[in-house]
Amino acid sequence: MSLVLLLVAAIVAFVCVAYFVVVYNGLIAVKNNIDKAWANIDVLLKQRHDEIPKLVDICKGYMEHERGTLEAVIKARQNIISAQGPAAIGQAEGALQASMRQLFALAENYPNLKAQSSFQQMQERVSALESQIADRREFYNDSVNTYNIRIASLPDAMVAGLLQMAPREMYKVAEP
Repeated sequence: MSLVLLLVAAIVAFVCVAYFVVVYNGLIAVKNNIDKAWANIDVLLKQRHDEIPKLVDICKGYMEHERGTLEAVIKARQNIISAQGPAAIGQAEGALQASMRQLFALAENYPNLKAQSSFQQMQERVSALESQIADRREFYNDSVNTYNIRIASLPDAMVAGLLQMAPREMYKVAEP
């Protein structure tokens, strides 16, 4: 009888450990997806931030009377570089997007600038990066949502609580 009890206890212990390992590995996989998605966004943001000074330099020669707009773009770029975390970066991104829209709208008033191939190429490059950032932001937010649901749902919440896993914040670009 004691051998049967010992065997049952061993099986229960094995099932509990196996369950913990499976849930832990699943949570870690989702957490790593979030980190990977954020790294992908970060790469694209850096690429776009590297293009902005080039775009501003091209515009400077043509838009002498629009210095305030050019300075707003530069300031918004600097704010993003110093921002930390998805919420702060999202807020700074909203300001940058607004200043970039204003820059492109003002460029319409300068036919020589619009006709310049380097400006057109930079405008297309920045627009392409914007689209890629939007796609990556969607993947990031999906990963965060999956993670937040898993750490709040039973039975994963018990393992997440033991490991002190906290909810992550979504990446939302603030409207200016």
